[in-house]
Amino acid sequence: MSTSAPPASLQVGAAGPPPQSTRGARAALAAVLLGFFIIMVDAMIVNVALPSIGRGLGSGMTGLQWVVDGYTLAFAAFLLSAGAVSDRIGARQAFACGLGLFVVASVVCAMAPSLGVLVAARLMQGAGAAMVVPSSLALLRETFPDPAARAKAIALWGVGGSVGAAAGPVAGGLLTLVDWRMIFFVNLPVGAVALVLLRRAQPSPRQEVPFDWIGQVAAVTAMGALTYAVIETGADGFGTARVLVAFAIAVVAAVVYVVAQARGRHPMTPLPLLRSRTMSLAVAIGFALNVGFYGMIFLLGLYLQQVHGLSALATGMAFLPMTVLTSFMGPVAARLATRFGARVPVVIGQALMAAGLLAMVTVPVGAPVWLSVLLMVPVGSGGAMAVTALVSLVLEKVPAERAGVASGVLNAARQLGGALAVAVFGALVADRAGFVSGLHTSLLTAAAIVAVSVIATVLLRPQALHRVPAAATEAG
Repeated sequence: MSTSAPPASLQVGAAGPPPQSTRGARAALAAVLLGFFIIMVDAMIVNVALPSIGRGLGSGMTGLQWVVDGYTLAFAAFLLSAGAVSDRIGARQAFACGLGLFVVASVVCAMAPSLGVLVAARLMQGAGAAMVVPSSLALLRETFPDPAARAKAIALWGVGGSVGAAAGPVAGGLLTLVDWRMIFFVNLPVGAVALVLLRRAQPSPRQEVPFDWIGQVAAVTAMGALTYAVIETGADGFGTARVLVAFAIAVVAAVVYVVAQARGRHPMTPLPLLRSRTMSLAVAIGFALNVGFYGMIFLLGLYLQQVHGLSALATGMAFLPMTVLTSFMGPVAARLATRFGARVPVVIGQALMAAGLLAMVTVPVGAPVWLSVLLMVPVGSGGAMAVTALVSLVLEKVPAERAGVASGVLNAARQLGGALAVAVFGALVADRAGFVSGLHTSLLTAAAIVAVSVIATVLLRPQALHRVPAAATEAG
């Protein structure tokens, strides 16, 4: 499948576009790297700035959880349909729309006069980010039709995202020295450069298929209600009426979503796609990886400031060793996958993350900060290695015309894992008196989830990693 400019009226079944020029391909890759980088930076950058945001806007733990989860929740919920939108309006066009929305929302975040406005703008950011991620992968898929060139591009994409996610706390610490609002203003110049580069790439082909409104509304409602219920459980307890109602709404919305995908004429997430052993395992692994990584960043950002008394800058710098080493994991994963198959770096990466999380539980409160800093390294680098190989595996196993949908499903699972990790772990550490106990329980829970995912990956037979049948992709 090639990627040069198709006519605006291109429909399914039309002749493919001419090959992308070398200059256009490089511009598209640079734009994708920059866009994905700032998307992942913003997923993590607020963690170090949370105490400053809380003081500036007068918010407690529950409000701060929403500053983090407002982004990751919208990210996860809209990823499901964003993949389908990317396929329908074209990857380049979808990437431009998503990044534009993200930049505008970043400006609103920076100027937010209250916590409510900040959370609303974070939701907008998440929606824009949701459009960027699957469209970035689909754009790479069509820009680099050669498998070897595509593997290198995906490895660079993974490096950009991993470095962005790991660099978020460092950047947050530095920018918070000036003002916590700077962590959002910084997105403006980076996003503008990415959009300028994107103009050099050719427009993408489109597929005209109706939008699954019922599925999208049900997905947003289910994820939002579940996250709200978990966060409010930490604040008010499980038995309160609004928590029980939120859980009930989440269950009903989830049932509606499944029915809509099973019976709808144009579901945004065709169920046969999820029945693939490859895809279902990838979803579970992605969920577990983000529980571990997002959970660790959220917990350690609070721990280093509240228990050890570090400043925002010192806390951000504590993440620097992990940031540097994480940047090398994408190429390492690509080499391992080429030589031994994708399962090897996926298993090794998850095992490193689980070991790091488990080791953190054993660190006593009085231990020096450098010990916690050292144990972040296997968590971050292991996660980066596993994610890069996992994405390559998924894109190789699904048909090209459903790359956007598949990557959307995978990344939705990842972001939902991150959102629920912040919600659950935030509830466990909400009581300052029991912070350390809640921290250990949270880390142990994350380690157990990743360990189960490692076991599932090892037990999966290689021949089960089959290509998704074409019939699985015709419904959407």
